[in-house]
Amino acid sequence: MAVNFTVFEDFAVVKGVRIGVAQSAVRYKDRDDMVVFELAEGTEVAGVFTTNAFCAAPVHICRRNLEKASPRYLLINTGNANAGTGPKGFKNAELSCAMLAKAAGVTAEQVLPFSTGVIGEPLNMEAFERGIPAALDNLSESNWARAGRGIMTTDTLPKGYSKQVEIDGKTVTITGLSKGAGMIMPNMATMLGFIATDASIPASVMQGWARKLADKSFNRITIDGDTSTNDSCVLMATGQSGVTITDGTSEAATIFAALEEVFQVLAQAIVRDGEGATKFVTIDVESAASQKEALDVGYTVAHSPLVKTALYASDANWGRILAAVGRSGVQNFDLDKVQIYLDDVQIVEDGGRCDSYTEEKGAAVLAQSEFTICIQLGRGDINERLWTCDLSHDYVSINADYRS
Repeated sequence: MAVNFTVFEDFAVVKGVRIGVAQSAVRYKDRDDMVVFELAEGTEVAGVFTTNAFCAAPVHICRRNLEKASPRYLLINTGNANAGTGPKGFKNAELSCAMLAKAAGVTAEQVLPFSTGVIGEPLNMEAFERGIPAALDNLSESNWARAGRGIMTTDTLPKGYSKQVEIDGKTVTITGLSKGAGMIMPNMATMLGFIATDASIPASVMQGWARKLADKSFNRITIDGDTSTNDSCVLMATGQSGVTITDGTSEAATIFAALEEVFQVLAQAIVRDGEGATKFVTIDVESAASQKEALDVGYTVAHSPLVKTALYASDANWGRILAAVGRSGVQNFDLDKVQIYLDDVQIVEDGGRCDSYTEEKGAAVLAQSEFTICIQLGRGDINERLWTCDLSHDYVSINADYRS
């Protein structure tokens, strides 16, 4: 069951985006599993993708097509990742783009493909023959909620969010979807993110913004430490609102802040819906000497099976957190400067157990469904934040049974 998760229903239309959804039976029967985004001509698109060396065929093609043409369509299938499928998988991904391009009257380079699901299985091309025309037949600017359900795999709930801001008397809309529940680790994961705005954002700004936004959201979440082959996050700016952004202005700052909110809500939704998750945990690493150092500490704690199982059990075994910090690889560590808190309960003071700490206080924090682990290193002025969850019995069951 997702942790303090409310399914978003009040989607705001993004001018210049229409979405079609179909039941194509790529893997699942009698459920939506194929989604097509149609983008208005002139839409700027930027993407951030997995760092996994075995990245899937659609990831390769997305990167290539973004360099060759202005995208007009996104094609998303769930149930099959088309990863680890060799040259045949690459040809199938190209064929899927060609099929949509022919049906829509654009070039294959103007289609970006995305796949999620089981790794290593051939793509069911008959599903695309069914799904593409069906999706094109129901293109609608109001299909965001249905699309959110159509891109799910082991997700228990669809993930979406909208935000609107006023710029010079005009409304700018930002709406996005994400999917993911497991195989989630920074540098993206088995997650997909699609965020669109009707603001006009220059091409020279788009990729830099996409990277910065991902680095503060989708690249700051982890469920199990596994980086997937298919993760992709796409930012789209249709320019249909009549608001044009100039980098460095207050208007640009307003739009960026709104985008950051949407990105973070969508990223956190993935953690809240983590496979088997019962706790949503913020990890703050403060007073580090560098960003890398802060993230190394944060992720070592977040990935520790001993820490994560203690969180699940509400077991105030704080020594597991201390041990994870100690093995994070920080050089020339002055342990006497380390402070660690569970919410406002200090458990470690100057490298040792805090005199005021009691087991009851720690257990009370860990019994909550949401809390913060704050680790102060006393080494500099760099602070970083990430989000994770606990590790429960259900995580093992979900992943053991995933292909059955």
